[in-house]
Amino acid sequence: MDDIDLEELVASLTLREENQAIKSYQNTVAVSCPACDARFDDLIVCKENPTSLNLSKQLDLCVGSADDQAVIFTHKK
Repeated sequence: MDDIDLEELVASLTLREENQAIKSYQNTVAVSCPACDARFDDLIVCKENPTSLNLSKQLDLCVGSADDQAVIFTHKK
């Protein structure tokens, strides 16, 4: 997967959380995942390297990069 145009992508998403380590967006308009072409639920942008995520439920994940930051697309099972 090529680098993701993060600016274009997040323009269609809803910001849900931002802290020192991550930015989290919800996909409320059924945008397709750039990695697998399926609809994704949330986009997590890792602002720090390394970053730790504590997931409260089991998810399928697709991973990419944008502007030298890791981006994670979550897919609920």
